Amino acid sequence: MNLRINGEARDFPRDEATLAELLDHLDLRGRPVVVELDEEAVLPEAYATTPVREGARLEIVTIAAGG
Repeated sequence: MNLRINGEARDFPRDEATLAELLDHLDLRGRPVVVELDEEAVLPEAYATTPVREGARLEIVTIAAGG
């Protein structure tokens, strides 16, 4: 499926997936991230049940602590 992640066209090898599966594919599961799917914020507890479909637009921000 074709997605747009952080403004970049990306291909995901499945036709349907959950947000959690996509984050796994991107090696981001378990890392502190903020996700917006089609201009709507998604809470972390909903990642496993939130479907990602063809043409979805995602903004994924990794949170890093530091000073």
